[in-house]
Amino acid sequence: MPTDRIHVNPDHIAYRKGVGVMILNHEGKVWVGQRQDSDQLIGPNTWQMPQGGIDSTETPWQAALREMKEEIGTVNVRLIQESRGWISYDFPEELHKILWGGRFYGQTQKWFLVEFLGEDSEININTRHPEFCAWQWVDASELPNLIVSFKRKLYITLLEEFKEHLKTA
Repeated sequence: MPTDRIHVNPDHIAYRKGVGVMILNHEGKVWVGQRQDSDQLIGPNTWQMPQGGIDSTETPWQAALREMKEEIGTVNVRLIQESRGWISYDFPEELHKILWGGRFYGQTQKWFLVEFLGEDSEININTRHPEFCAWQWVDASELPNLIVSFKRKLYITLLEEFKEHLKTA
């Protein structure tokens, strides 16, 4: 049996705690950014909503605001809804070994739906540590087709949970 295979006791899986933010503009479209590192890690043309880890001194909402500031350069938003619970996903085996030194088998995230109150000119992805090389506003229904396959179920769950606030095409 290969020694590099991952064998996990499901009761002891380590998940990285994090947050994610679904940002709606005044037209009801959702902000997505194209990851700079996607070609090396998971393939070309990978888009996602802002997300990241929670620091030990932060609440999930504080982490969400920090991640937005770090990733898109603004926090000019109004909170609409918080996910009812934590939503988890597993990394593919080949990514598990690369990300965060192999300490985590996936992420569990608290998600926030927010309304962007500013103008597009406020969004700046050329931040101190840029994560995105491009960004766009998309219809919410497009999200599952833009995200990497291992996060697709999470995005579908978010669309269902936030559906009363989303415009459908």
